Amino acid sequence: NGTGLVSNMIAAIEKIQEINGYGREIIIHGVNLSLGYDFDAEWFACGQSPVCVEVDRLVRSGVCVVIAAGNTGQKLALTINDPGNAELAITVGATHRDMPHTYGVSYFSSKGPTGDGRRKPDLLAPGEKIVSCGAGPDLNAFKTKAGVGSQEGAYYIERTGTSMAAPHVSGIIAGLLSVRGEFIGRPMDIKKILMDNATDLGRDPVFQGRGLIDMMRAIQAI
Repeated sequence: NGTGLVSNMIAAIEKIQEINGYGREIIIHGVNLSLGYDFDAEWFACGQSPVCVEVDRLVRSGVCVVIAAGNTGQKLALTINDPGNAELAITVGATHRDMPHTYGVSYFSSKGPTGDGRRKPDLLAPGEKIVSCGAGPDLNAFKTKAGVGSQEGAYYIERTGTSMAAPHVSGIIAGLLSVRGEFIGRPMDIKKILMDNATDLGRDPVFQGRGLIDMMRAIQAI
């Protein structure tokens, strides 16, 4: 239904660790987390919540972890959501689908720095009015087609948010690993390649990170 327990997320990460033999045989190469919740400094230091600790542990085991930055950017700085505060994850903010250089960072996209002063997000990707397959509560919606009537199930829908931006990066990583298999199990190298070859949109680094991800430039760089 679009919501869940953080403990379930931690359990899912643990299951991935188990499948991968805790880094000894990496079968699952990457994880996309298009989810999050407001960071609360009263409970844990920034980037040190239980889920952030597990995300960093998963990255160290050899898995690329891509996380949505959050959609609380209207409050401007210090709005990166957990688990996007995890230091080793690739935290993704949103930009305009067609004109990123003109419109820059989406107004809703959570902004850095993190609560302990680190630069986040790491990258930007298209996150406004993205058409994708329906899932979860969207499958319970009704979609009306002219001359056809009502059809149960919103098979393709338009959504806006950093949860739409993060999968762009995950897809690019999957494509990169498919042509450069020697980088499987090397998530920090992948992160560095993507960040070093991103396109600067000319915005504040704590808003845009290193800029808009560029798949072809990243592949050509290696």
